[in-house]
Amino acid sequence: MSEPKILLPDAWTAGNSKGIGAIVRSTADRDVIDGVKIEPFPIFPDDRGYFLEVARIGKGLVESFDPATTQVSAALSYPGTVKAFHIHRFQTDFWVPVMGVFQVGLVDLREDSPTFKQKNTIYCGALKPLQIIIPPGIGHGYKVVSPDSGMLIYVTDKHYNPADEGRIVYDHPSIAYDWETQHK
Repeated sequence: MSEPKILLPDAWTAGNSKGIGAIVRSTADRDVIDGVKIEPFPIFPDDRGYFLEVARIGKGLVESFDPATTQVSAALSYPGTVKAFHIHRFQTDFWVPVMGVFQVGLVDLREDSPTFKQKNTIYCGALKPLQIIIPPGIGHGYKVVSPDSGMLIYVTDKHYNPADEGRIVYDHPSIAYDWETQHK
């Protein structure tokens, strides 16, 4: 995969209105950022709890992930925590929020993308089990909006590389993502 041409928000012209962009529920939604993929994942409950399958390497949304460089990680975040924004030039992320409820914020930073500067919001987790592919060049982050902690399992197609780990402040004025409760 070639490196996307990324234009960081410091180089954007002003005028981006504060908001959360389009709320998307699946890849079929009209306003989903180009290259982002969203699918439900099954949960198998019984009287002891539940089981879910995070991923099968070589199948589904991670079918292109090389087993030699794939990394599986988890992050536990307390209620109200915002972790945003991250950006990668080469790494693809596969997110599976398995506990709690997440407000996932995405912004397209790829200058040559048909959805450049577009924002998306995905509400997912225990109440809406979704898995999300986030390609290189998409700024991504989340807020735990449930009253309990959230657990994010994430699979990356490359091992952690600090040189490919970019950070943009969560309240960058050019992205203008609104992490506040929307009261809708």
